[in-house]
Amino acid sequence: MWATRLGVAAVVAFVMGPILAHLGILPALGGFAVFGLGGLLGIVATVVGIIGAVRGRGVGLGLVCGALVAVVFLAVASRGGKVPRINDITTDTTNPPQFVAAGSLSRNQGRDMAYPGPSFAEQQRAGYPDLAPLSVAGSPDDVYKRVEAAARQMPTWQITRNDPAAHALEGVDTTALFQFQDDFVIEVRPQGSGSVVQMRSKSRDGKGDIGANAARINAFFAKLR
Repeated sequence: MWATRLGVAAVVAFVMGPILAHLGILPALGGFAVFGLGGLLGIVATVVGIIGAVRGRGVGLGLVCGALVAVVFLAVASRGGKVPRINDITTDTTNPPQFVAAGSLSRNQGRDMAYPGPSFAEQQRAGYPDLAPLSVAGSPDDVYKRVEAAARQMPTWQITRNDPAAHALEGVDTTALFQFQDDFVIEVRPQGSGSVVQMRSKSRDGKGDIGANAARINAFFAKLR
């Protein structure tokens, strides 16, 4: 009986967390917390269900539901264990791109948008050793036009600053499922006879990002190529 109750509760929380966040009924972090609660309930339901099965009560609904939720939850959680628990990623840790417009957005009022410094840089180098700026042939003016065009093709991006004179662009990316919003800034800098594109992506919620910011940078660079 308890395995069934826990298993059904796990499924409900596991499904409703993302839905409530996606619909804006709960904030993104709140929806994720409900999702996480569902995952923990799924693990407990699995354990209780296994105990019941060992005692000869068979494989019940609670064990099936709990196991399904637990497997998915642990798969998601394992992603976070493979990356450093940081939420501000940049292709230049020495001279990171600077946010200008992001600090004026309502959701960022009172937030420190400065790069956290050497501690994050060291963890980033260990966790994302292949993350690097993108060198592009062409003048900063020409490359910036390509950057702007590529940014406008990113389906979940909203551009909040477009500064051709400074060769800088800022925006907000909203994730599809939980509606997490992350800020990003892109700068095109001269490099020899060509240009280099530097990008920084910073989460608004949580202390870690499960690799989302680095993935965003890599996805944009792939689009730009």
